[in-house]
Formats: sequence, structure tokens, C-alpha cells
Amino acid sequence: MELAVQSYCLRGISDRAEVAAAVRACGLRRIELCRIHADWDDAEAFGALCRAYRGDGVEVMSIGVNRIGSDRQEARKLFECAKAAGLTRMSVDFPLDTIDDAVAIADELTEEYGVVAGIHNHGGRHWLGSTTALRWVFSKTSGRIGLNLDTAWALDSREDPIAMVREFGDRLHLVHIKDFVFEPDRTPKDVVVGTGNLALGELDRALADAGFAGEAVLEYEGDVDNPVPALKECVVKIGSQMTIVTVPQVGA
Repeated sequence: MELAVQSYCLRGISDRAEVAAAVRACGLRRIELCRIHADWDDAEAFGALCRAYRGDGVEVMSIGVNRIGSDRQEARKLFECAKAAGLTRMSVDFPLDTIDDAVAIADELTEEYGVVAGIHNHGGRHWLGSTTALRWVFSKTSGRIGLNLDTAWALDSREDPIAMVREFGDRLHLVHIKDFVFEPDRTPKDVVVGTGNLALGELDRALADAGFAGEAVLEYEGDVDNPVPALKECVVKIGSQMTIVTVPQVGA
């Protein structure tokens, strides 16, 4: 399992070659693309974009976070993009007001395209931020619809990300490794992973115990104008406390 980085961390950069260079400067070679850096309306163009990243020495391994609602054709565009790039995972969100239609469409399309979708638990203000809501959604779907565990937003929801790994291990498709500290009013602040409230060693053991075979993605959303130094620190922290591959091996 080789660490990737979420392209939202690099949202201050728009040029593809510069994004790829920033990924490599972090000591990584894999990326999860968000809408800032990709267009989901043209699968052919998206496939070409992923090939261009590959030419830059960076592999696109997932897309997200993408909202899937009740519009089947809009949802299909995402899966066509995944197909064009040979991707098997994506990070998703569902709206509450059309949840029954949305999860039915997602379940159908994940089967058709051979893709798994992980719900991103986006904090205490997000309706899918709680384990209660996730359990309810999972009761309505196949295992192809699972969890993209964002560790920091789990903390924001006053959930234990380690306990979430243990509970939802069989549905854990992606993990966003991210860390927060909190102001007195509970406002979250991004910090280098492992220096806030996230216990990297415990997370690593829980993932191993769960037999996690999904994808691990680094997220640090601070320092928009120059995130690479902090991201490099994150990579070092993860490499020292987790068994996830951070620096590619020679000849790999």
C-alpha cells in the first residue's frame, strides 16, 4: 500500500505539471484528484489527463470527493471517467434529501463499472459524519458502498477514527490520513499528521488488524500558498509510525 496525496492540498496550484512536481517534491508519486484539478464531464479528456500525469511520474489512483445524487446520467459521468483512467475507487458524498435514489444509483453503477465507492465522513456538521448515519446507509447497500474514513473529520464529529476502522473494516475502501487540533470554540486547524489528536501508531495497528487493502491518502489543507514543506513533514511522520509505503523503493 503506497501513500497518495489528495490534490485539494495543492489547490493553490492549477498547472498539471506543477501539481505533479509538488507531489514528487513531497516524496510521493500518487494522487487522488478532486474537481479543482479535473473535469468529470469529459471521460476521454480525463483519461488523457491521467496519462499526462503518468508521464510526469505521478499515478492518479482515485477521484473525489464527488457528490452522487438522483441524476443517473450525472453520476455515470464519474464512472465513465474512472473507467477511462482504469480506476477502481472513488470518494463520494450523498445528499440527504435524495438518499434512497442516490445510494441505489451508486450501488448499481459500482457493480456495472467494477468500482468501489467510499463515503467521506465530513465532520460534525455533515450528516454522514456520524457512525450512526453510516450504519444506516450501509444497511441499504452492498459492500461496494463503503467508507472513505477521514481521520480528522472523524475527530471533529467526536468520533474515534480507530474505533471506526475496527467497526467498518470490511467496508473501508479509502483512508484520508489527516490531523486536527481544535480552538476553544471547536474550530478545527490542520496540523502535520501525528502532531495533533491522531494516533498514527494506533491507526496503523487497527488497519493491519482489519486487513485493510484499500488506499491511503494524505491530507493537509493548511499553507495553501506553499503546502509542500508541511506535506513532507507528514510523509516523514507517516513513514516513521506506519507500515504504509511513503518513499518509493528503488526499482519499484
